[in-house]
Amino acid sequence: MTVREREVLHRTAHGETNAQIAAGLGVTVHAVKFHLSSIFHKLGVRNRTGAAALYLSSRGTVS
Repeated sequence: MTVREREVLHRTAHGETNAQIAAGLGVTVHAVKFHLSSIFHKLGVRNRTGAAALYLSSRGTVS
């Protein structure tokens, strides 16, 4: 997982919306959605809830 994907995942797991993540990282909402799609694929999950649960259960060490 890229550094940016880990940043997006961290923010997602802590409840930020796509718009909040985009604003915080200085990217577009479209870029956040692209990163999330890649994250879901890499983690083998279907949505942000699954990704967040996996991230939080691993204490942020998802790579």
